[in-house]
Amino acid sequence: MNFFQAIILGLVQALTEYLPVSSSAHIRIIGDLMLGTDPGAAFTAIIQLGTELAVLLYFRDDIARILSHWFRCLFTRPVTGDWKERFGTRDRDAAMGWYIIVGTIPIVVAGLLFQDAIETTLRNLWITVTVLIVFGVLLWIIDARAPQRKTIREMNVKEAIIFGLGQMLALIPGVSRSGGTITFGRAMGYTREAAVRVSFLMAIPAVFGAGILETVKSVGSAASDPTFPGWGATIAATIVSFLVGYVVIIGFLKFVSTFSYRAFAIYRIVIAVIVAILLIAGALHPMEQATKTAAVEMVNTVITMF
Repeated sequence: MNFFQAIILGLVQALTEYLPVSSSAHIRIIGDLMLGTDPGAAFTAIIQLGTELAVLLYFRDDIARILSHWFRCLFTRPVTGDWKERFGTRDRDAAMGWYIIVGTIPIVVAGLLFQDAIETTLRNLWITVTVLIVFGVLLWIIDARAPQRKTIREMNVKEAIIFGLGQMLALIPGVSRSGGTITFGRAMGYTREAAVRVSFLMAIPAVFGAGILETVKSVGSAASDPTFPGWGATIAATIVSFLVGYVVIIGFLKFVSTFSYRAFAIYRIVIAVIVAILLIAGALHPMEQATKTAAVEMVNTVITMF
């Protein structure tokens, strides 16, 4: 991987991480076209930290408020003497802290139980094509028919678990973490903007925590990874993912406050059809491989011209 390719993947990460189109699917597909293989665990984990830092920056006030209220309820003597107050029964911000924790549990448990399948079988591009279409259709139908009556402050434990199940499905490339949580949120009657905000906040412990752990594990093996572009290119790609990601957050929240998710659903279906055609033509391979095809050579030739 060269410097230019690293920047492209950082840009792809930023443009797709928050949208219901599956960033993992895009990284997998574009990485295969440019490199003939997966971009590598070390590189992918590090650039993800850039997009998550953008989330922390944008939602810094919300995060600070939730954390301060959560700690206050947990460690301060209950006003009424009822132990349930520690779980936010009288404080919606503290309760949101618990809901984020509860909503994170499904993806953590599933990630531990099905790690091997997630890293191998489920990365088959035919599976990615299928779930891109299925969840694109679901998002389209549910968003068009579900009412918009609930706000983020009306969430309860049961709904937090349901949001968490939607996020858990994102372990399958093509589902999309935001796509899963948004689809489940809209099905429960949450407004489009509320569903997006829940998606952002609920992703912080899962994605940011996993990104840090994966980075720590991968840094030591980065030197032996043939696809690792070097620290200069990786840091540059991470900065790109952070800066562009922040702009995407602003634009996405404004978009969903006015328009439906239909455009994203159509995009998912179109991308799935294109990937299916590339698979049939042999330009992409269902499972990762290091051998470059003629299509890979063509893409790299175009890139080197720049």
